Amino acid sequence: QVQLVESGGGLVQPGGSLRLSCSASGFSSGSYAMSWYRQAPGKERELVAIISVASGTTNYADSVKGRFTISRDIAKNTVYLQMNSLKFEDTAVYYCHALFFRTMRVYWGQGTQVTVSS
Repeated sequence: QVQLVESGGGLVQPGGSLRLSCSASGFSSGSYAMSWYRQAPGKERELVAIISVASGTTNYADSVKGRFTISRDIAKNTVYLQMNSLKFEDTAVYYCHALFFRTMRVYWGQGTQVTVSS
């Protein structure tokens, strides 16, 4: 069973930085993409960033372009989200997501809270 475990959330002041990590386990190989989503109170879950693990190709929501960077460590089956210049509106629960292309199965992590507050 594929498991995604996030870490790295917390409380940070506006303009600060955080790095989220998502470690994937329970699979041997495969072509897949990993993403970060977020959900703020009263809002729908939205895609923040996505990376194709094999190619490294990335894409970002307009709201985070230039501030957030998604990356991966293939050997560790881990994806990171470096978040810089954080704003109040970045406050949300951040979820790790994996999509395996061969089976089209998706998996979610449990979420990690990011709070931007002064």
